[in-house]
Amino acid sequence: MTEPQTAERSGTEDLLSRVHLVGIGGAGMSGIARILLARDRQVSGSDARDSRTVLALRAQGAHVALGHRSENLDQLDEDPTAIVVSTAIRPDNPELVEAQRRGVAVLRRAEALAALMADHRVACVAGTHGKTSTTSMLTVALQHCRLDPSFAIGGDLNESGANAHHGEGGVFVAEADESDGSFLVFAPSVAVVTNVEPDHLDHHGTAEAYTEVFDEFVRRIEPGGVLIVNTDDAGSARLAGQAEATGLRVRRYGQHADGVGDARIVDYRPEHGTGVAAVELGGPDGPQRVDVQVSVPGEHMAGNAVAALLAGLELGAPLEELLDGLAAFGGVRRRFEFKGQAGGVQVYDDYAHHPTEVDAQLRAARPVVGDGRLIVVFQPHLFSRTAAFATEFATALGLADEVVVLDVYGAREDPEPGVTGALIADAIPGAPRRVHFEPSLTDAAPLVASLAAPGDLVLTMGAGDVTMLGPEILVELERAAGTDGATG
Repeated sequence: MTEPQTAERSGTEDLLSRVHLVGIGGAGMSGIARILLARDRQVSGSDARDSRTVLALRAQGAHVALGHRSENLDQLDEDPTAIVVSTAIRPDNPELVEAQRRGVAVLRRAEALAALMADHRVACVAGTHGKTSTTSMLTVALQHCRLDPSFAIGGDLNESGANAHHGEGGVFVAEADESDGSFLVFAPSVAVVTNVEPDHLDHHGTAEAYTEVFDEFVRRIEPGGVLIVNTDDAGSARLAGQAEATGLRVRRYGQHADGVGDARIVDYRPEHGTGVAAVELGGPDGPQRVDVQVSVPGEHMAGNAVAALLAGLELGAPLEELLDGLAAFGGVRRRFEFKGQAGGVQVYDDYAHHPTEVDAQLRAARPVVGDGRLIVVFQPHLFSRTAAFATEFATALGLADEVVVLDVYGAREDPEPGVTGALIADAIPGAPRRVHFEPSLTDAAPLVASLAAPGDLVLTMGAGDVTMLGPEILVELERAAGTDGATG
């Protein structure tokens, strides 16, 4: 790929007047398309298959072709002023090749998003885990405060069903993805870092390089801005110390945060699939005690809500309205999302695809199960991640009562010899008695239905197409129970 042409070099208005997005149905691309359409820009794109997202974009006025062909760039009256691609797009993609032949500016997804942030006060949420949930919580809380932020998130809000919006409030809230380092084009005034733990080594190469990209991100914060960090995570706590040494203002949250401007979590109480965090907000006259109610289970989610609270305060939102907004947060699709119940079995779906995320979500699910069993259906994501963290995945999955491991969802990667889901399944404590390696996605739903009993909770988990299994499992559970339908 040629060096991408940035908005600064080309002029934001001209560059984004007619935009073609390759893979427009994806989570990140579709959000950019929605904002462009709301700003009356001409939008075309392509995707491998039809989807609910593609249909919605067409209804908003986007021209979307299925399949990748050079002629897809001709859907608008004139050549696009820019083509937007993600790291998943290979250099030989015919649309990218044609755009380069025509001299059309090539933007990475993050560069297009950065251009859309112009003239806004920007809040970015970064971190190895929790980005989507924290960004979503902050967005909903600000909406509750009637601030109408623009936003771009890696998942769909349950309230609106959307992952992006063009607001009129002058604030832009964005999830900052570190996977390819492209979040270094952002220059936020408010930055949240939830945690820093090695991941995406297929791109960064080493844990040290992965950590360094967060150091660079913090250096991108605007003068006079603020960094909000989780002191319970060693990686982000290290960032806080480095940032303060440069004179940057830092606010901390977590069990070990106890300074002026910090938010110390002093207690967490799970309550029927939700939770309440007792928080002390440090002020010059002493701490102020508040309860932060969270509609999704897990201490990690409570921590995300406290991070969103601090970010909202930095953006000028009033405390009581922020707390009300966080309490009203309805969750994000694929973040412990309830899919239905059949035969007395609850079925949930979750995006967790890193060992720490799997561990946290299984611990959060345990109180929801009650007296039943926790059955997890896990699909490893990426061959490189599976090879690097097989032992850690196995340890985390050992928290479940019954485990079904699927084969690796390779996504953008080619297969690696010897790297399959069995690498994880064989290492899970208790294998093979309570562990099942099922390489066929087709056979997974009947297997899960045969394992589940009334009172159990089934959790499908992973970043790939495992999300499709929830409805199929419900059908199999209905069939096994002889019922007419599942409840949702």
